[in-house]
Amino acid sequence: MAKELWTVSEILEILKINKIFIATLEQEEIICPTCSENALDKVFCFDELEKMRVAKILVEDMDVNLPGVEVILRMRQSMIDMRKQFDAILGELAGDLEERFKA
Repeated sequence: MAKELWTVSEILEILKINKIFIATLEQEEIICPTCSENALDKVFCFDELEKMRVAKILVEDMDVNLPGVEVILRMRQSMIDMRKQFDAILGELAGDLEERFKA
C-alpha cells in the first residue's frame, strides 16, 4: 500500500526545501495540511506534496512569485480535471460503440 501522508520532516528531506518555504505556502493558502488526530506534526497528502514540488520548481527554476505559483497551480488542476472528464467521455463513447457493434 502506498504511503498516504507525509510529515514536514519527511517533506523537507524528499523535496530538499526548508520549513520557511512550507510555512509561506501555507500562509498564502497554496497548500493545506491534512487534519489527523494521531499526528503530532503537521501531515500532508500526496496532492499537497505535489503542489510543493511544483511550487519549488516554479520559484527556484523559473523565478515565479507566489501569486503566480497559485495561479499556475489552479490552472494545472483545472487542466487535470478537464483531462479526467475528457477521458470519462471517451470511455463512455468507447462503451457505446462496443455495444452497437455487438448487436
